[in-house]
Amino acid sequence: MEYKDYYQVLGVDKTASQADIKKAYRKLVRQYHPDVSTHKDADAKTKELNEAYDVLGDAEKRAAYDELGNMPRGGPGGQGGFQPPPDWGTQFDFNGADSDDFFNDLFAHVGRRSRAGGGAGGFGGGSFRMQGEDIHASITIDLRDAYQGTTRTISLRVPQHDEQGRTTMQEKTLSVTIPKGVTPGQQLRLAGQGQPGIGGGPNGDLYLEIQFNPDPRYRVEGTNVYENVPVAPWEAALGASVSVQTPSGTVEVTVPKGSQSGRKLRLKGRGIPAATPGDLYLILDVVLPPADSDKARALYEQMARELAFNPRERVGA
Repeated sequence: MEYKDYYQVLGVDKTASQADIKKAYRKLVRQYHPDVSTHKDADAKTKELNEAYDVLGDAEKRAAYDELGNMPRGGPGGQGGFQPPPDWGTQFDFNGADSDDFFNDLFAHVGRRSRAGGGAGGFGGGSFRMQGEDIHASITIDLRDAYQGTTRTISLRVPQHDEQGRTTMQEKTLSVTIPKGVTPGQQLRLAGQGQPGIGGGPNGDLYLEIQFNPDPRYRVEGTNVYENVPVAPWEAALGASVSVQTPSGTVEVTVPKGSQSGRKLRLKGRGIPAATPGDLYLILDVVLPPADSDKARALYEQMARELAFNPRERVGA
């Protein structure tokens, strides 16, 4: 029996993970597939790649293959074909093959098992089908869009295969519905909008990662939103009811008397309306009126005389 080094065929080490094996296979089969390759031996090379992946991509077959690869070789100097023990293979099910015809069954016919359902592709009845690659992109929205939902039109450049098997880049325009409640970093999956499959295989998917436009008024942490709210000194000192423009609309908020800058007012459930809505935190920012007129300066001077207020007493100044 002639030994075939399937690790060498896929260009991976014997210690490669299943994920690395799959990645190497997908890269090479796209390179040599007859529908897209001009290589003179593309068909034979693709069949060889499928044979290798059908063995190494299956954990049980790979274990059996590795066990056989560790056995001594026959022929002069221990080189040449394999001579496994007579009872080798009885612990594995290779479609009824015995140790003498194991290689014929495993190597000549492994390519017959279709992997189209699993997305890896394979030969089945002489045809090859492979699922297209997924596409990952990002889309930027305003915070308000996360509260209300929106629709965006996006354009992508994706590869297309023509009737002659040539690959060209074409622009695809999609209308994307963004549901309310999305958060930064969340991915939206658009099934079948990825790269086209090969040999009639299904298209890959498009994954859009949500990003928010910067807004100096808001800060987002998960589903919680933080907003700075300017208040006048007398509103903070005496208490007041103020109108605040939030991402979900205008709300009336009570500022407790004696408030200081940095105080947080929590509006429960007014954060991003996800499955579990977040909260909106209003952070008070006491803003002083400018002393840019005689009257304003006179009022500040009167306050300085009559209030006798030293804000540094609290820090030991």
